[in-house]
Amino acid sequence: MSEQYISVGKISGIFGIKGWVKVFSFTDPRENILTYSPWVLKKGDKTKTVNVAGGQLQGKTIVAQLAGLNDRDHAAELMGWDIFITQDQLPKTAKGEYYWSELIGLNVETVQGVQLGVVDSLLETGANDVIIVQGERERVIPFLQGQTIISVDVDAGRMIVDWDPEF
Repeated sequence: MSEQYISVGKISGIFGIKGWVKVFSFTDPRENILTYSPWVLKKGDKTKTVNVAGGQLQGKTIVAQLAGLNDRDHAAELMGWDIFITQDQLPKTAKGEYYWSELIGLNVETVQGVQLGVVDSLLETGANDVIIVQGERERVIPFLQGQTIISVDVDAGRMIVDWDPEF
């Protein structure tokens, strides 16, 4: 997979007898996964591209109908496959807004120029999101733009933070 792909979910089961699949979605809201088509499915070293023909929220579950898939047994073969989309399928963000996938891998340094490491992941805590920075040690920094997060330059691969390097 040479293009930049973003993991958006996983096929978690089958639904009904007409080849629909259950989907565990990473999108917010969960049903947004149905707005992206095609999906690139990956399991191990195998990949396949499928078009989403339809889908819906079914209780607390997302179910999807994939084009050309009309059989429960064939749908069962897709269980456990990861669902990816391409970066260009995402809507453009407004200035100052970022997709989490854009922030992962950015070099993080303090306003004084001290290198802290690289954004490894992000967490939603309820109060505010936090970035997990891996360097000589792990740091958890609140993602508060204009406070702890001074600037983000995705193109340059850098984030400047107002953070005590000893903390």
